[in-house]
Amino acid sequence: MNTRHPELSAPPSLPRDGLRVVGLGGLGEIGRNMTVFEHRGKLLIVDCGVLFPEETQPGVDLILPDFSWIRDRLDKVEALVLTHGHEDHVGGVPYLLQERPDIPVVGSKLTLALVREKAKEHRLKPTFVEVAEGDRHQAGPFDCEFLAVNHSIPDGLAVGIRTAAGTVLHTGDFKMDQFPLDGRITDLRGFARLGEEGVDLFLTDSTNAEVPGFTTAEREIGPAIAEVFRTAPRRIVVSSFASHVHRIQQVLDAAAEHGRKVAFVGRSMVRNMGVAGDLGYLDVPQGLVVPLDELERMAPSKAVLICTGSQGEPMAALSRIAARDHKIRIQEGDTVLMASSVIPGNENAITAVINGLTRWGARVVHKGNAKVHVSGHASAGELAYCYNIVRPRNVMPVHGEWRHLRANADIAIDTGVPADHVVVADDGVVVDLVEGHAKIVGKVRARNVYVDARTVGQLTDSHLADRLTLASEGVVTVLVIVDPDTGKLVDRPDFLCRGFELEQSIVARAEAAVEKAVDQAAAEGVGDVHLLEQRLARDVGRWFSRSYARSPLVIPVVVDA
Repeated sequence: MNTRHPELSAPPSLPRDGLRVVGLGGLGEIGRNMTVFEHRGKLLIVDCGVLFPEETQPGVDLILPDFSWIRDRLDKVEALVLTHGHEDHVGGVPYLLQERPDIPVVGSKLTLALVREKAKEHRLKPTFVEVAEGDRHQAGPFDCEFLAVNHSIPDGLAVGIRTAAGTVLHTGDFKMDQFPLDGRITDLRGFARLGEEGVDLFLTDSTNAEVPGFTTAEREIGPAIAEVFRTAPRRIVVSSFASHVHRIQQVLDAAAEHGRKVAFVGRSMVRNMGVAGDLGYLDVPQGLVVPLDELERMAPSKAVLICTGSQGEPMAALSRIAARDHKIRIQEGDTVLMASSVIPGNENAITAVINGLTRWGARVVHKGNAKVHVSGHASAGELAYCYNIVRPRNVMPVHGEWRHLRANADIAIDTGVPADHVVVADDGVVVDLVEGHAKIVGKVRARNVYVDARTVGQLTDSHLADRLTLASEGVVTVLVIVDPDTGKLVDRPDFLCRGFELEQSIVARAEAAVEKAVDQAAAEGVGDVHLLEQRLARDVGRWFSRSYARSPLVIPVVVDA
């Protein structure tokens, strides 16, 4: 199994009869899924999602895949194929289309409807190609066949990609729920048929590869939701992903059964549920859903609010409710149902939201104390089942952190895939399928691209490091007046501190550290103001770290006398 590739260089030219596969996101992380296929000079993209920021990325709104590898070849892109409508698979689409607006976007009815609403916000009018399970679509040298897969959102698709170099089967996100709420099961017969035809490379969802057995059916959480509605004395606040149509349907059914009215809270929740309802993917009884203002006038025992924020996102409705920064105020006796799993990295944020809600008197029902969520991803038993019916020649696990990718690879090997035909790759690693064998041949740039308010890609990891320093260590501005002829200090330096207090007992030592740095620079002939400021930032920062047990962000300001 090929898993180590820290010093890879740029890949060689792709043989004419070869197929190149590059994951620009979703490999080694949960989110930002984007895979690029290259064949005979043409490109096919599968998914273009976003990753949501963690606590170590303050101020970041979204994280995009890095388009730099394909930016000068966007005219070679035959299509963008979308497997389903979750943000980690479609959230980056508007940003890609801003670079080339006429890329054909291929997907199912619901997926395209959700993307259409995003495109409107960005003032884009994409070219949409609607497909359904069983359809085939020719995109240049890529012959795409679509197969139904079951997931936590309706209308999910796997895609089989036939090329002269071989056939690829990309599962997208999937599971094998045999009793799905919408009656639409994963097309295992289609998987087996492609397997009989010959699958040269199998890209498989890895999220639950460490979980033994089979994923619990969606209908199994119905009793837990019903119990919440049966026992809640006042309002019920439900948080869920804004695209989790199946979960919202279960909540609506329970509300109707218990005589409660429902209001959607949050722009994305209102938008997505409106789209799902209009297309018939959500069954909403007449009069069940009402505006928030109307719901607030009803008796608390008749009210249900459905909002976003199940992952503790700072600006989402539930986080703002917990922080008392929303017009919805939790009261003693309210019940909050967090009907979602915990995405790795969000544990602390979710715990903070639960504590905040509990503080104001809510009873919080979540996955840790009730069976109110099941995963939308295949567990280890389902993955083994798929490997056994597809019998792929090569395997490349996708969609997961490293531990998930490695666990998925081990399952493939256990089912008989030769270890040297199993490729575990990072974002940017280049995999070539040539003469029936997939192997790593190089690496391209695949950095995090940050969306920060109205800017895209301008925020760097260095900027984030400065923000973290500001948050944890504070900032010191050092004002230094220097004689331009001698390079010496004209007056004592001034210190302006934010985030901590500079004790008077050590001010003299801090001044001495600045004077020493200035004198050394003068002795070395450093006369340029910018270079002197760099020297001061480095030397004074080291002094603070060594003598004051702090590492503040040091901003020197040098003024010629």
